[in-house]
Amino acid sequence: MAISTLHVNGLTCGNCVKHLTEELTALPGVTGVAVSLVPDGTSTATVTSEEPLGSPAIAGAVDEAGYTLVSVS
Repeated sequence: MAISTLHVNGLTCGNCVKHLTEELTALPGVTGVAVSLVPDGTSTATVTSEEPLGSPAIAGAVDEAGYTLVSVS
């Protein structure tokens, strides 16, 4: 099991959390997503997956949801 912590800008409401969660959950191997919303700030998404996720896949999912990936740890 691997855990990735994403810092994401642009989320403002629960609907934003839903869109981001849907895109991240669609990545192969993702088993869970928990988002800590900070409206108009940098939100944190914790992604649990079977194996470590590649940065391009994560960045693509965040971009597809319409938000800005600040960092991954």
